[in-house]
Amino acid sequence: MIKIVIAEDQGMLLGALKSLLSMEDDMEVVGLAKNGEEALQLVEQHNPDVCIMDIEMPMKTGLDAAEVLHSQKHPCKVIILTTFARPGYFERARKAGVRGYLLKDSPIEELVNSIRVIMDGRRIYAPELVDFVYEDDSENPLTERESQVLELVAEGKSTKEIAAELYLSAGTVRNYISTILEKLNVGNRIEAIARFKEKGWNK
Repeated sequence: MIKIVIAEDQGMLLGALKSLLSMEDDMEVVGLAKNGEEALQLVEQHNPDVCIMDIEMPMKTGLDAAEVLHSQKHPCKVIILTTFARPGYFERARKAGVRGYLLKDSPIEELVNSIRVIMDGRRIYAPELVDFVYEDDSENPLTERESQVLELVAEGKSTKEIAAELYLSAGTVRNYISTILEKLNVGNRIEAIARFKEKGWNK
């Protein structure tokens, strides 16, 4: 019997996944979580074979939780089930040792089959995502500090406020922003923020 924990913050989808997977003779849903923090607790408590997780959840995202399990070398196999086919998310998931990355518009039969294939030691990625592995721009081109500056810009903070928060001069912050626009190949801050989020490079 394959023991499964599901983490999903949308209650209706969480219930539907539990019902559909429980209909399979070789699967048992042993825990339901509404965020990544609860998922980690349930994995610790039930020691499941598989944990199916959404990405964007409160408290801890699915990727955050996957990274924790990976760092602990936990044997539980993580499957990401998400709406977002973003290269930044996918790259992070691969680095966190995620065994499957599927999209929510996939049929339930695909998820069921993927669970069994993953239990046999293979990895399953949605076809839409595989091309990202070969794209030149799948990796975040910004340094950690540049990403930090852009995150603060996205929060609506002014150059002066960012400078104060990061203990930099306003001129240095302006230089960072110019570099960011150049690296992302965009014309202004709004386009930079949009591209950063679209690629899933924001944490």
